[in-house]
Amino acid sequence: MKKYNVVICGGGSTYTPDMMELLVMLQKPFPLNKVVLYDIDAERQEVVGEFGRVLFKEYYPDVEFSYTTDKENAFDGIDFAFVQIRAGGLEQRKNDEQIPYKYGRIGQETCGAGGLSYGIRSVVQMIDLINDIREYSKEAWIINYSNPAAIVAEACKIVFPDDKKIVNICDMPTDVIGRYLPLVGKKRSEVDCMYFGLNHYGWFTKVLDKKTGKDILPDILNYVVTHYEELREEAKARIRGEDDHWGIVFYNHLTMIKDFPYSLPNTYNLYYMYPKLSYEHYTANHTRYDEVVAGREANVFSFCRKVASLGKMIGTEFDITDKISPYTEFSGEMNSETVYADNDVHAAYLVELVLSIINNKKEMALVMIKNDGIVDNLDPGMMLEATSIIGKEDIIPLKHGPIGQFEKGLLENQYACEKLLVEAILEHSDQKLLQAFTENRLIGDADVAKAMIKDFKEANGDYWPEFK
Repeated sequence: MKKYNVVICGGGSTYTPDMMELLVMLQKPFPLNKVVLYDIDAERQEVVGEFGRVLFKEYYPDVEFSYTTDKENAFDGIDFAFVQIRAGGLEQRKNDEQIPYKYGRIGQETCGAGGLSYGIRSVVQMIDLINDIREYSKEAWIINYSNPAAIVAEACKIVFPDDKKIVNICDMPTDVIGRYLPLVGKKRSEVDCMYFGLNHYGWFTKVLDKKTGKDILPDILNYVVTHYEELREEAKARIRGEDDHWGIVFYNHLTMIKDFPYSLPNTYNLYYMYPKLSYEHYTANHTRYDEVVAGREANVFSFCRKVASLGKMIGTEFDITDKISPYTEFSGEMNSETVYADNDVHAAYLVELVLSIINNKKEMALVMIKNDGIVDNLDPGMMLEATSIIGKEDIIPLKHGPIGQFEKGLLENQYACEKLLVEAILEHSDQKLLQAFTENRLIGDADVAKAMIKDFKEANGDYWPEFK
């Protein structure tokens, strides 16, 4: 039986411990020889890496585990690269989110002006990273879920047009559908979904029961509409305070479904379709960055340090023996939360994709792929997030058919913005940079765009290329 070598790029990410724990769970379906963490921030990665040493020593001792900042050690002879980098780190995320509020615009890490600023950094670093990986491992699968994934996918299409083993994915649609399926008594492993859009800007149009073939999406939407007030009260009761970002998001998400009750939208559509509502949740002095630093960032790193200081997990309060079944097949569902993480779907969705690849299972999954007729009334070059069949050698998208004028208009506007931004990066064009910012639905004013760009250039420094 082949054992696989895996590198996790962005080894210091707060999502890496969750990923490593899932790899420990999947010893039979995804047998491993080596796991390496790679990050350019050695200090940050060490915290997560020392947790990893304990985890693999106790639960998967046959695996060769290490963490490094050396490219050759990280990338030589790997089968899979899982990429979750945050170009510029949290400090630049703070700038991405704060600067737009100076101009009365939404500050968000992937949408609007903040997403464009982050996208520039991500494209530059992702191109370098892919080139580094390919220097040492020509045939490795590179599975990216770094944000803003739509912009990264557009750049990869242009810079690496013949590399069929670069796959851009996102877990947000998976999280969305997973929250609504219980309304009709279903689990994610029991359905196949049809979805289209750009990353962080899309819609489910069918949810097919694997046993019966019935489309149960109308049942889900009808349940939300007819039980709208009840569901809103339940969602409101679950909000843990002003800093409960996702609690508030899914509370507002119900309204979007009620207003447009013919498809199930991504939560990020709220930024584009309800900008006033989205704008009012934060201020320049308090953005999502502040919540992340005080919440997940603090909690995960504290957990890692505690485990590392103990030098063990088995027999301690952090023992996960009763939570994992390391010699069983992956069921497609996470049965319980990990000790510290609140985003199990992030890791689970990526591993589902990998299992479909290595076993040539031809499972359906959402990936970012060139349109080329998937949605025949959208630009054929658009990097759609769409339902595709995942095999060992090929990723084959399912044809969706034409979409409505409303969604078409929204997506074409956003794609024009993202395409201009990538061209600006690759051509070092100040003119296209201004066009991209002005085009964006959440900016929409050339004077505001010019002022923002000036501030972002100063804040990003060398993280941005030179624009002329």
